[in-house]
Amino acid sequence: MRISGNPRGSVTTRRTAALSVAGLMAVPALVLSTGTAAQAASCTASKGPYQKQVENYLKRPVDGRQSVADCTAIRAFQVAKGITPAAGYAGPVTWRTMKTITAQKAAGKNPNAAKKCPTNKGRIACVDLTRQLSWIQDGSRLKFGPVPVRTGRDGAETRTGAKKVYWRNIDHWSTLYDVRMPYAQFFDGGQAFHSVTKSMYNNPGSAGCVNMRPADAKSYWNLLRNGDDVFVYGRKPGT
Repeated sequence: MRISGNPRGSVTTRRTAALSVAGLMAVPALVLSTGTAAQAASCTASKGPYQKQVENYLKRPVDGRQSVADCTAIRAFQVAKGITPAAGYAGPVTWRTMKTITAQKAAGKNPNAAKKCPTNKGRIACVDLTRQLSWIQDGSRLKFGPVPVRTGRDGAETRTGAKKVYWRNIDHWSTLYDVRMPYAQFFDGGQAFHSVTKSMYNNPGSAGCVNMRPADAKSYWNLLRNGDDVFVYGRKPGT
């Protein structure tokens, strides 16, 4: 970090330099040489442990070195996906999100190709924690989805196994978390499908519910009924 000259003496300059060094020990170095002050202050000069993988995903030159352009591209991805902190650092959360998105795209319109979700139950809502995907099928026929979801964070995981929708409330209010849970469909204790306004990739995850985009949660509300089957399997990356 560049330290400006101090016409009043060297004491303040030394103090400023000491504080700058201490700050750099706590957080990655900041890029201050280009762009606006706000942009620069939010972008790290440090390369991350997944620098090359992230560069490749973003179609950047793959050299394993952090550049201003790299940081800008990484930060734009983080902001778009709700990843925090959005500092342009190629860390494990960002790379994990990229791998999840790649797996979701690969699922296409055949998310149950591996037959991990039962096909002998009639209408069933499937939740794949590993790919952070959900869909509704009737037997082996896809009825809706697959759509990205946001499931339970580490320590508050969405529980796996066979469930059933047992209670629905279109405009539910959670007294536990003091938040709205629109289109809530409970299938395991306090765990439910419901809509949120956050990105499906916002880390670290939900408190156990299967969060959905509003339009997807509304479609689930229209397609499912009390007593319908739900099957949750896999393991959320990072848990």
